Amino acid sequence: MLDERQIIDGCCRKDRKAQKALFDRYGAVLLGVCIRYSNRRDEAEDILQEGFVKIYSNIRDYAGTGSFINWMKKIMINTSITHYHRNLKHAWHKDIDQVQETDIEGRGYDEADFTKEELLNIIHDLPDGYRMVFNLYAIEGFKHKEIASMLDIDINTSKSQYSRARGLIRRKLYILKKWPEPSDDEE
Repeated sequence: MLDERQIIDGCCRKDRKAQKALFDRYGAVLLGVCIRYSNRRDEAEDILQEGFVKIYSNIRDYAGTGSFINWMKKIMINTSITHYHRNLKHAWHKDIDQVQETDIEGRGYDEADFTKEELLNIIHDLPDGYRMVFNLYAIEGFKHKEIASMLDIDINTSKSQYSRARGLIRRKLYILKKWPEPSDDEE
């Protein structure tokens, strides 16, 4: 079994076995990144393939400093964003006026306990713009200024997309747990 350095060196030489070893070792993790940014699994797999082509083509640019997996994740995130821009139809918003933020504060820890799969499914069902901003801000840790630059949107659009995504997530979590939603005066 090849170690990470041997895989990188082999990929720099365009060795097919090293490329396969790289895909076998990191493909599942990187597919998870792509799934967070796409509508469907087959779309995520397309992004993954495109991202791996970029990794193989640019692996010589990996300086060896920092985490190799983080370097690859950044490529997958950028590939996902490029794919999103390429497929963006018209609008960022879906029924934006219908979104109402709710809050789960006041619930006990046990009551607010959700599985990872439940939360990921809810995030996956967000409208595209909301999902992109939510993933970049809440999961990847980018700042709104960086997100605005990456997605070519206004910084305030990034902030409002994130806020509305949180509101939708909260509402769906209420529905999932069959809690009564707070009235307008409780929010």
